[in-house]
Amino acid sequence: MNEELKKSMLKTGTSILGIVCKDGVVMAADRQVTAGNITINKNFQKIAKINDYLVISWTGGVADAMMLTRLVKAELKLKELRSKTRPTVKEAAALVGTISYNNIRQFSAIPFIAGTLVAGYNEDGTVELYSVEPAGSVTKIEDYDANFSSGMPYILGLLERKYNPEMGVEEGIELAIECIKSSSARDVGSGYGIDVFKITKDGIEHSIKKKTKQNYIDS
Repeated sequence: MNEELKKSMLKTGTSILGIVCKDGVVMAADRQVTAGNITINKNFQKIAKINDYLVISWTGGVADAMMLTRLVKAELKLKELRSKTRPTVKEAAALVGTISYNNIRQFSAIPFIAGTLVAGYNEDGTVELYSVEPAGSVTKIEDYDANFSSGMPYILGLLERKYNPEMGVEEGIELAIECIKSSSARDVGSGYGIDVFKITKDGIEHSIKKKTKQNYIDS
């Protein structure tokens, strides 16, 4: 991992993750947005439903992530209208990778930095998860991933011990919650809430929506 990417992780801290289960995919994220060492938003949803069959989550610059989401949503709709067929999850992930690749290689005083997880279900009922790193490479995930989020070390450490490829999505949701709690407890760029999406052949469900409130107790 190069020095530029390390610096970006510190500036754009977050926790996102995707878990592949036997009957679907679980995607989760925290809600904190930071600018350097300042928290500027405590209630920002980092997982977006692109359409009826696709969701995307991001780590990196907020403006980059939001622009990427708008572009992907529009391009997928155009492709569907032109071809009269629905794009696959793989095609959607490839589109995200292409946009990321092109943007990061254009000269700019402020480079494009956004890593993403893409999950959805295909018309044949299969459910897939892809990870797109900030430079644009696309990887199909067979178990779990946290992309380049600042909470990644804490999330992957827990998943290494707790993940079971035979777990169902309901078990995956509980594990995802524990992952976000773990990263929020130790990563200064993560916290203030949890969103969890469940993606199965039957559709997409925003299963968990939680805010974190601070309470002071006597010690």
